Amino acid sequence: MFRAQQSNSTIGSTFSLLELIYHATVRQIRKTHGNALVGLLMNMMQTMILVFTFYVMYALLGRGSTVRGDFLLYIMSGVFLFMTHAKAMSAVFGAEGPTSAMMKHAPMTTAVSITAAALGALYIQMLSIVAVLYVYHAAFTPISFYNWVGALGMVMLSWFTGVAIGMVFLAAKPWAPDVVGVIQQVYSRANMIASGKMFLANTLPHKMLVLFSWNPLFHTIDQARGYTFINYNPHFSNWPYALYVGLALMMIGLLGEFYTRQYASVSWGARR
Repeated sequence: MFRAQQSNSTIGSTFSLLELIYHATVRQIRKTHGNALVGLLMNMMQTMILVFTFYVMYALLGRGSTVRGDFLLYIMSGVFLFMTHAKAMSAVFGAEGPTSAMMKHAPMTTAVSITAAALGALYIQMLSIVAVLYVYHAAFTPISFYNWVGALGMVMLSWFTGVAIGMVFLAAKPWAPDVVGVIQQVYSRANMIASGKMFLANTLPHKMLVLFSWNPLFHTIDQARGYTFINYNPHFSNWPYALYVGLALMMIGLLGEFYTRQYASVSWGARR
């Protein structure tokens, strides 16, 4: 008797889907904290604490080989991309699956849930980046980017690769929740070093470079510093590698999620 009128046209269905994704994204953002401003401040504090930690570590151990330019911006260029990648991966990995109670509502699908989780992480992280950079620019010292469009592109690419890796973990999670959860945590912790945010690829010897060049985040961070600083030209990293790896992992994750959804069971919810 109470049935919502839905358009059967392509345009109408597209706008209905976009509206659903928008509301799901808002819900995803507000899950972390009821107050959106407090949630943003908490994410900013996490970012600033990590930046401060690396600044103190460099101050105590020595700066070593860094880019000629703003040293704090050098640290932030690595921390921002690392946080964006890690937050996107964690958000997608924790997205609601086919056995979630939300899937009982007809318009809701796992695709909408995953998209909302990814967009929610991007929204919060981009706001945090802009806010932290503005505070640093206005209160401490003016900053400038050699190519801000390229630097922003590397942030988006870091987010995309995080979403792709999160998709692979999400597809495998129902089959072995504990094992996949441990692997996801190990990957996140390993990226504290393997992401290369603490050093430059140009300064690494070959035997060290091969230990990090597999990581797409290593390439995006190094390329971002090339776009941020006019004095740095990355020779041992390239962003197409990160893009191709992200696309490949995204396809694997989508195929795995589709296959896993065919065997969805309510008992999965009890195992998580």
